[in-house]
Amino acid sequence: MCTYSAIVEDALEEMKQAQHADNADPFSNIFDDDDSYLRENRDTYWSEEDKQVIAPCLGLLKAAKACLKKVSEAVKNHGKVDTLQNITQLDDLGDVTNEISPSVDELVLSLYPPMNYNTVQMNAAKVASVLKKSLEITKSSHVCLESESNWLQFLSGAIDHNMDKVKDLTYGS
Repeated sequence: MCTYSAIVEDALEEMKQAQHADNADPFSNIFDDDDSYLRENRDTYWSEEDKQVIAPCLGLLKAAKACLKKVSEAVKNHGKVDTLQNITQLDDLGDVTNEISPSVDELVLSLYPPMNYNTVQMNAAKVASVLKKSLEITKSSHVCLESESNWLQFLSGAIDHNMDKVKDLTYGS
């Protein structure tokens, strides 16, 4: 899980850096100066609408990072391998968290121009679905003590909030 957390962190940082560059061209560090004429193509730039869509997608990436961190901590602190049921729960957690990084990668790739809003919405929904599934499995497992369930509710709300924003911004596009 820690490896996936680092990969998600890298994806999040990559998008933050691309978004906060001095220009709207996320490919500016890829092309050589001799290829600058290629960057005149507007398909290599984010529109203002694209930039608005990126914000809640970054929120989903942050939720993925937090989810992996919190689930990893819960497994480390409370994971037990003393019964078949506990082992099965840990296996289920491992399986579902293995899905987070690939879904995050797909979302990040769909955010680069030219942005297809239907693809972004589909990939954001996949991330949200995998994260919600991770939270549900965690909540019903032995690694999540009742006293620690607040972070599950918080992350679930953050996922819903960001997914609703993605839907609103990409609907009908």
